[in-house]
Amino acid sequence: MLPVDVLAVTDPLAWVLVALFGGGALLERRRPAAARYVVGAAWALFAVFWLLLAPFFFLVQNSVVEAALALAGVPACLYAGFLLAGGRDSLFVLSRAVAVMGLVYMPAETIPFVRQLLVEHVARQTALLMDLLGYDPTLRPIDSDRPAYEGYMAAFHFETADPSHDGIVYNIVMACTGLGSMAIFAGCIAAVRAPLARKLRALAVAVGVIYVLNVVRTTFIGLAFGHQWFDGPYAPYLMELFGESDPYMVSHIVAEGIISQVLSVVALVAIAWFIIRELPELLVIVDDVTYMATGEERDTAAELGLLEDRPGADPARADD
Repeated sequence: MLPVDVLAVTDPLAWVLVALFGGGALLERRRPAAARYVVGAAWALFAVFWLLLAPFFFLVQNSVVEAALALAGVPACLYAGFLLAGGRDSLFVLSRAVAVMGLVYMPAETIPFVRQLLVEHVARQTALLMDLLGYDPTLRPIDSDRPAYEGYMAAFHFETADPSHDGIVYNIVMACTGLGSMAIFAGCIAAVRAPLARKLRALAVAVGVIYVLNVVRTTFIGLAFGHQWFDGPYAPYLMELFGESDPYMVSHIVAEGIISQVLSVVALVAIAWFIIRELPELLVIVDDVTYMATGEERDTAAELGLLEDRPGADPARADD
């Protein structure tokens, strides 16, 4: 566990970032030179945000993948800010995307009423799928061990073979809702300039698929944890690696922190490819990321010929 409440720092910081990225987007057309420095500063602050969250993902969320991505985001954000301040205006598209992502995600993260509606809805859908699979989950309110979620009807209780054990509790929290992934796609789709009909189709596919897959994910994690599917001889090594003292947590670590996270990355890549086929203007973001990683300029949409048969597409202004 972390000695400080990281989210007490990162939640307000996230709203500051939304304001900076959004303000830069508003300045972009009228005062592009000023906008470059505003958004460049926002990217530098974004690097601090990910640096703060990396230990939280690893030690609290038990997610190796999320921790690694957070650490990778630190130099990436710093470099993006440097390039934008230096005149790479195509990065305004990615910057607008970040602003929209924050506007989608932060109300649920920081407003208790909105968060409770979303969390309890996902918990009910998870309980329904468990029931359809032949299990009989016990759904009850989250207790005081999660103060931010206390009283939410979103805790699954499973009995153990040890009569002296109080049982296993699987809590549905914000990280279990899939809203973060939905916000990423919503931000990217909103940021590019393309016909509204294609943007709405892409958004519907992204949100719909993520929603369904996320309920499957929470069901798998809950059942694997509750029924200890991954308890084995490797348990002591995982407990040491993740700083856990409870052997019952090993199944949760394997199901959520390893299997589900890896499969989530694969699923998101597949969804992204499908969305790009519908909305190839998004490839300007891919081109910018490629440039930051390799220093090579690319026009992937033109190379693949994806914009040629899209009505209303303007390749010359796809990154505008």
